[in-house]
Amino acid sequence: MQAIRSSLRARAAVAAARSFSTSPAHSVARLIVTGRLAAEPEIQATSTGQDVVKYVVGTSYGPKDNRQTSWFRIASFQPEGPSRDHLLSLQKGTLVYVEGDASVRVYEDAEGKKQSSLNIVQRSSKPPMIDFLVAKTQLNFAYTGTLEVLKRPQTGNETGSEGTQ
Repeated sequence: MQAIRSSLRARAAVAAARSFSTSPAHSVARLIVTGRLAAEPEIQATSTGQDVVKYVVGTSYGPKDNRQTSWFRIASFQPEGPSRDHLLSLQKGTLVYVEGDASVRVYEDAEGKKQSSLNIVQRSSKPPMIDFLVAKTQLNFAYTGTLEVLKRPQTGNETGSEGTQ
């Protein structure tokens, strides 16, 4: 009798664990990068003719006297529209927050050595773009689904005076 009870409990636990979905569980590698754009994003066509926006985000860490920087190459397959236009309009130095799916690709280089690269694809954005100014902190902030502009670089013609808006 004890064996039957144990078997029923085990089956009930397994059923309860995935009762919210009938599809199988999938592994996912998600990466969040917060840093500054190394250059303005560029649009390129893939070998199949699909447009991809590519950009590089740099993140710095460590003490001021020994600062280290990591560079992350990111691809975005945004469809033509306001979100993609916004991404393409960002300037070098813009502080961004990006969510992406990460994967590692192993390949052989020209010398026959095995190399690996981290691929990051910006997650697609469903909501419409919202671009507004938080006047109190003079911080430009835009949301495009999985890329947020945290701060735009200052240009030479800005005075930095607060309360003028």
